[in-house]
Amino acid sequence: MTQPLRDKVALVAGATRGAGRGIAVELGAAGATVYVTGRTTRARRSEYDRPETIEDTADLVTEAGGRGIAVPTDHLEPAQVKALVDRIAAEQGRLDVLVNDIWGGETLFDWEAPVWEHDLDKGLRLLRLAVETHAITSHHALPLLLCHPGGLVVEVTDGTADYNRDHYRVSFFYDLAKSSVLRMAFALGHELGPRGATAVALTPGWLRSEIMLDHFGVREDKWRDALEKEPHFAISETPRYVGRAVAALAGDPDVARFNGASLSSGGLAQEYGFTDLDGSRPDSWRYLVEVQDPGRPADVTGYR
Repeated sequence: MTQPLRDKVALVAGATRGAGRGIAVELGAAGATVYVTGRTTRARRSEYDRPETIEDTADLVTEAGGRGIAVPTDHLEPAQVKALVDRIAAEQGRLDVLVNDIWGGETLFDWEAPVWEHDLDKGLRLLRLAVETHAITSHHALPLLLCHPGGLVVEVTDGTADYNRDHYRVSFFYDLAKSSVLRMAFALGHELGPRGATAVALTPGWLRSEIMLDHFGVREDKWRDALEKEPHFAISETPRYVGRAVAALAGDPDVARFNGASLSSGGLAQEYGFTDLDGSRPDSWRYLVEVQDPGRPADVTGYR
């Protein structure tokens, strides 16, 4: 197996589970050294109180063919983020890929609750976790990334710019957070492009994360059992699919053509030719617009 990223160093901020873990593993499969961060370790859990840990992610990166390095980090704490970047600089002397996947808001939003009824403390906490963390991380990490030409920044969000522009997303606070991340990528593209680096926003589709699988009461190997409850879940994808999207971007010498753009895992699969683990190419956002949102019966024919 070729490893086009063997000499590259990546930081996946927010790699404990979900998309972050899938991205870290696929960067490892492409040969990269991957620093994985989060707040849940084998010694201590975050308020999520879930079993996944950054050490587990690092082990998966190494098993995939890369080198995984777990660094416990709270990205709301600038001193911790600075120490993380200083460590990468001391150990590697470079940073080629920064993935801002920090989220932490899964338990903090209420579906379709208007802002005046939404718990204010939870909403503001969500914004801090989903927006402020990305700004802090970019502030400290980008000087190192710019030391070598060709660096890539991936801002992970939920929804494409086109979709989020026209659709209300869950709640005031959720909508604001995900739209802010899209705009971050646009702004970073403006700042990084002239300096030899590229920034993009990237969204997975309907992600079969650990939390989503638990929600439906299924395991990954039995995920289709969830279709009885939600037939449209047939369009879902593994976290490794968006991981392959990031690995493809990181290995593309012409990635600058996407600078500032809003991208999706399904769209990039068509661009680069990669597939999900089952060999399919789910295109969730096109499916959402053409099938699910109009209320049509679930049918993924032509969409994966």
